[in-house]
Amino acid sequence: MKHDAMLVIRADMINRIDAIAAQRGHIRLSTMCEEVDRIRHVARSYGMEPLEQLASMLESALALDGHGPIVLSYLDMMRDAAACEDAAPQASATYMAAMSLRMGA
Repeated sequence: MKHDAMLVIRADMINRIDAIAAQRGHIRLSTMCEEVDRIRHVARSYGMEPLEQLASMLESALALDGHGPIVLSYLDMMRDAAACEDAAPQASATYMAAMSLRMGA
């Protein structure tokens, strides 16, 4: 039963991420920040560490750069992390490394 509940949570997170991506360019920065913060809080509550960390990184990027083109890269990576069942620290490190490569850092 716990596995089924997590599938529902993961699907909800993916739907929220897709909703942000669909509105990109038409969503206020403050609204986007609120939505990303909600995702981060849910991810933290359910032990989805990779998703939580990526959402936190996106919040920081939004604070620095606003709606820049990097948002879609973060959302893509967050979607992958939301679908991932592995919440181990190694998974988080892998996602952070992949995001760094994607950003050219």
